[in-house]
Amino acid sequence: MNDADELLPVVDHNDVVQGVRRRGDIHEQGLLHRAVHVLVFDHQGRLYLQRRSAWKDTHPGKWTASASGHVDPDEDYPEAAARELQEELGLGLALEEVGSIAANARTENEFTRVFRAVTNQEPRPNPTEIAEGRWFSLDEAFALAQDLEQAAPSLGAVLELI
Repeated sequence: MNDADELLPVVDHNDVVQGVRRRGDIHEQGLLHRAVHVLVFDHQGRLYLQRRSAWKDTHPGKWTASASGHVDPDEDYPEAAARELQEELGLGLALEEVGSIAANARTENEFTRVFRAVTNQEPRPNPTEIAEGRWFSLDEAFALAQDLEQAAPSLGAVLELI
């Protein structure tokens, strides 16, 4: 299945599911939908960020959270976060929810829940999803998030929760 044909839940302004639509239609029409972002820290307090693949339909080649993605129709936010972390970084970690962001322009109309994890494991980036990844100090991560030529707009919104 083409990514544009992926089926995702559409929600109302209260984050209540209203139905299911094609991903391409959701993005094209600016419909409200759900997403997760996972922030992976090491025991030195550094944050792992990924640079999105050039093949991504939104913000290709830009830096974003450690792992992120849409919530599928048959899952809740925590399940989506665990799935994305495994798919993108090959990590199965205990996740703690740190907050939520109401759908807005920075999140591209996504109601977003943010999770965090701490590990000594080295992430194994999925090359179909991720161009590169590396550890950043928090100061470096916050500075990067302000540079919208290099970072997806959602990164700044996500980092505001930590």
